[in-house]
This record gives sequence, C-alpha cells and structure tokens, in this order.
Amino acid sequence: MNIQNYIAGQWVTGSGKGLELHNAVTGEAVGVASSDGLDYAAILDYGRRVGGAALRKMTFQERGRMLKALALYLMERKEKFYELSYATGATRIDSWIDIEGGIGNLFANASLRRQFPDLPYYVDGQHAPLSKNGTFIGHHIMVPKRGVAIHINAFNFPIWGMLEKIAVNLMAGVPAVVKPSEYTCYLTELMVREIIASKLLPEGALQLVVGLGRGIIDHVTNQDVVTFTGSAKTGRLLKAHPRILEESVPFNLEADSLNACVLGEDAKPGTPAFDLFIKEVHREMTVKTGQKCTAVRRAIVPEAYLEDVQIALGQRLAKTTIGNPRTEGVRMGALATKEQVHRVRENVELLMRSQQIAYGSLDTFDVVDANREAGAFFSPILFVNNDPFKHRDVHEIEAFGPVSTLMPYRTLEEAAEIVELGKGSLVTSIITNDDNTARDFVVNTAHTNGRVMVLNEKCARESTGHGSPMPLLTHGGPGRAGGGEEMGGKRGVLHYLQRTSIQGHPDTIAHITQQYQPGGTRPEAEKHLFRQHFEDLKVGDTVYTAKRTISEADIVNFANVSWDHFYAHTDATSLDGTLFEQRVAHGYFILSAAAGLFVDPKKGPVLLNYGLEECRFIKPVYPGATIGVKFTVKEKIDQEKRSDEDVAKGIVKFYVDVYDETGESVALATILTMVKKRNQA
Repeated sequence: MNIQNYIAGQWVTGSGKGLELHNAVTGEAVGVASSDGLDYAAILDYGRRVGGAALRKMTFQERGRMLKALALYLMERKEKFYELSYATGATRIDSWIDIEGGIGNLFANASLRRQFPDLPYYVDGQHAPLSKNGTFIGHHIMVPKRGVAIHINAFNFPIWGMLEKIAVNLMAGVPAVVKPSEYTCYLTELMVREIIASKLLPEGALQLVVGLGRGIIDHVTNQDVVTFTGSAKTGRLLKAHPRILEESVPFNLEADSLNACVLGEDAKPGTPAFDLFIKEVHREMTVKTGQKCTAVRRAIVPEAYLEDVQIALGQRLAKTTIGNPRTEGVRMGALATKEQVHRVRENVELLMRSQQIAYGSLDTFDVVDANREAGAFFSPILFVNNDPFKHRDVHEIEAFGPVSTLMPYRTLEEAAEIVELGKGSLVTSIITNDDNTARDFVVNTAHTNGRVMVLNEKCARESTGHGSPMPLLTHGGPGRAGGGEEMGGKRGVLHYLQRTSIQGHPDTIAHITQQYQPGGTRPEAEKHLFRQHFEDLKVGDTVYTAKRTISEADIVNFANVSWDHFYAHTDATSLDGTLFEQRVAHGYFILSAAAGLFVDPKKGPVLLNYGLEECRFIKPVYPGATIGVKFTVKEKIDQEKRSDEDVAKGIVKFYVDVYDETGESVALATILTMVKKRNQA
C-alpha cells in the first residue's frame, strides 16, 4: 500500500522506490512512503495563494468555530485512529495521549476565539497617546502572515504532533504544510484523509508531505514559519539552512531534552509523596515506551533515599508487562521502529561507560503475545549514577526510550545545579509538600526550563503529570531544548501574526481597528443604544446622558447598603495626611450612579450585562460634584448560536466615560453585554 501525499488539492503518490514502513509489533509491512518528485515550490505557492487567501477572509470567530466543528467531527471517528495506532507500538493509553490529546488541542484553540475580535486580524493592547491634544495616536494590529506554516514533526506523536501545531496556525489564519516523520506517517495520513473528507477546512489550508521530504524548506520566504520537533542535532542543521537565514524565516525548534524529576527532602520513604514520585517516574519511563520529548531522563533524589527509590522503582518496573499492545494486561508496547531499537541501544551502551544498570537488560526480557525479535521491543532500563557531577554522560546523552537514571543530591541548591547540567530542558518536576521548597526550587530552575511542575498530595488526583504539555500553556525550553516556544493559548496564535504599529487620528485608527479609540468622534446616537439590535449598533455611536449631583446623603446611603465603611467615605476627621480634601464618594457608587444614567430600563434587545473590563477610578468625586456619562459603542463581537433554540445574539462592549462638571473624566470602564439580533426581536 502506498502512503500518499495530499498536495494542491489531490492525493499523490511519490515517485521512486520509497521507504518501506513496518508494524512495530509484528514487523509486517504497513506500506511505502515517498515524497520523491514533489514540486515543493508549487506546494508552498498553492498554500499561500489558495489556502492563505481563504483563511484570511475568515474572522477569528469563524476560524474558531471551524476548529470546534473539526474537533467534533474527528472525535466521532476516533476509533479508526486507535485501530491503526497499534501498529506504531502504542497501547490504548499511549494512543489516547496522541489521538484525543491532539483533538483536545483543536477544542482548546477553538475556545480562544473569545479572546479575539470579530475581525480577520487582531488589535493588540491599548492605544498610545502621541500628541498633546489627542488628535494623533498610535496602536498595534497583528495580521496573518501571508505564507505557510511548515511543520516538520517527530515519529512519536503522529497525530498530536500535527494537530497541536495546525490548530494554532489555522486559528491565526495561516495555512499549513505538514511533514510528519516518515516512519509513522501512515497514521498521520489517515487523520489528514478524514480532515480533508470533512470539507470543514478551506482548500489549501492543509497539505501533507510523507516520506523524507528533502528540499521542503528550500523555497521558504520571509512570510513563512517553520517548526521542527525532533533531535537537537537535526534541528540545528535545519535552523542553519541558508534559506532560513537569508529570508529571516521564523524557526521554532522543540528538541528532545534531558528532563528531570526531583524528589523533595520532605517526601520520605513511606509517605504518599514518595509514592507519587515512584509512580510519576515509572509512568514517564513506560508511557509511549519512553518515546516522549518530555519524558524523565534524570531522577534526582536526596542522597539518603537513593537506595529506597532504587528498590521501589525497580519493583514497580518489574510489574510492567511488555508485549503486544492489543493484549489485555500489557502496559508497555514497542518502540516505533526497529531503527529506534538500534539507536536507543547505542546510547544505552554509551551511558553504561559511566554508570551502572540497576534494573533491566538489553538482551534478556520477556514479551507477551509477540515475537521479541520481529517487533521493536525494548526493556525498561534504570541506571544509577552515584556522582552526577563527575560522571556527566547522563547530562549529554539521551536514550530516547524507556531509559532513566537515578542520581543523588545533598542540598536543594545542588539538585538545581544537577538540573542545570542538562543545558536546557522542556520540563522539570519536583514532588514536595513543602511550599517553601517548591518556591526556592522553581525560582532557581525556571531559567533553564520551559515548564516546571510542582506535584503534591493536594493536586495529584487532578494533575496532568510531568510529561503532559497543555494547549493553553507554552511548550518549549531554552538551550538543548531548542530555545523555541509553541502552544501557550493566545501566545501561540500570535506567533503566526505580524505585529505592526499604526499611527493616525483616533477616528482613522478606530475605523481600522473597529474599536472606539479615546479622543475619537462620538456622534450622538439617534436612538438609545439599549433600544438597538446588534446589527444596528455602530462603533463610536454615543449616548450623552442626563446629569446628577452627588450629595453626602448618597455617600452615607451607599455605605449603609454596601457595608463599605472605609474611612475616606465615612470619617471626615481621618483625612489629614491623605490624598482627599473631604469625604469622597465610593468609586463603585459612581459606577452604579453612572449605570442609573445610561441604562434604558425598558425591555429591549439588551439581554444582560455580564462583566466589566478596565475599570478605573481616576479622580475623586466629592459631595456637590455633578457627573454625566458618555456611553459609547466600543466593539462588537458576533456570537454563534449553540442550538436552534438559542437566541441569536452578539457581544457588545460599551465604553463608559464618567465626567464631572469640569469636563474631566472621573471614572472609565468597559461593560460587556449580550444584545439580540433583529431576527430574534
């Protein structure tokens, strides 16, 4: 069977002999993958012209809904992915991380639409006043890059590796060309076939290159983005590609690293925290057969507990059944390929020069319901290194399989020094119930890690674990880990956008950003804004309210109703040496009084107010002051109906400017409302 490429809207078989792929468990042929003969210049051009143009016409809200629909579609078809995933050597639990973890990234990124405007581009931050009278301001917008995202992924997560990356670039409005590892690309191909069949993505938004993919970055431009997940050595070679350097192409490198797990001194043998450590290290050694870029390679424990940890971890490893992942009771499957067996073995033999094997064997171990020689099986290997400062191979060599090394530390500072010997990691974890220990360790290791996880009894039940990067948190790390950063929720989306500063009159900037800008023209609304449906509201339209004079009785009454008896509001004798000249009105009362002025009380299109943003009290309001409100449409965000019975509506942000008799603002806020559309009147 030929594993095919999906390019320029067609499924294409590469030319030449190709690479024969094998079932990791049985050794049987799975298919042949080839990318020979592909025109990469044409592939990238197609993505930019066709896919990019279509995605850029969509708003963030539309892209988010697209990702949500795709996630639901793929989840309904997940079992076919599980079935093929067994061929990669993965157990059901291993595949769950890859398949449903990957689809979960689609869901998570789809939810980010609530943090973006109803526009194809993003308005970043606040305006910058650039002139004395406010007629010239600056702002920042971020627009989708007009290139493609080229994702070169590793063999260990053929689905998650693709979905966690394309979820982000698609949300940003940038198409992708995915080049998975040739060894497990057959599973990626199956997923892409389902994505294309769904017809949920615009044509050209996703292309797939299987096989070796040599030459794929020879035609990149400064508008493209390249990401690479895999070995640090290969990543550095690609990052130094002349085309990457000449075009200043953003290159995100996420490399395998020597991650660590540290046992706190308070987590003594026999305690639940000690047991958590044993469980965590064991899981990181055996899940995905240790083939994770985040797996624990160095287990760092107090010197006095080294023997106890060795015994406990060895006993747990001895209960781990290795074999056919389809067979009930099997807890660890095979490595992805026979090639990986050779590579892991070579690195284990290198590590044996400076440290001793405490558990496991390169040649003698049992497998269940499988032929050990035909499949890509490997025994868990636990090393002990009694002097990690002297014997440093463990900080240089990574065996990318079920391999980890125990090593002792004498002080927490020394544990942090050992972590740093790895020269940059994706993740380090510490198991401790002592929050002072946690704080000191995190502060002293954060500079050399992309993520630090603190595990204790209070969070263990719900913890996602040492090895699980999460969609809304950044994934990456300094130094050996590649120096890159991906995912991270909104941060990840911004990687695929070009930030540009814009300057001009507030009215012009408001028109570009589709957000009201302070200092801009505020035409008076012909009809009260609360009487208008979502479609009819215009950014900048304003209600100028009646005015109200604030009295001492107002302040006293609000204090009694709210129980807010702060001295500045209620005790005129305590104001000496303060910022206040006399009793001052509560800021929240001023905001409440403002609502009384701008709200139209009759039933109408406004369904509810549900929050405040950027509320500021900027000038004291004393008894006798007179306030009014300028109530302005600041921004509109469309919202989808969740069901046929749901009310068609949108989110409207209103800018509330409360001013006094001098014309100066005393309070500013943005209120969030839900407003009906006309067809729901």
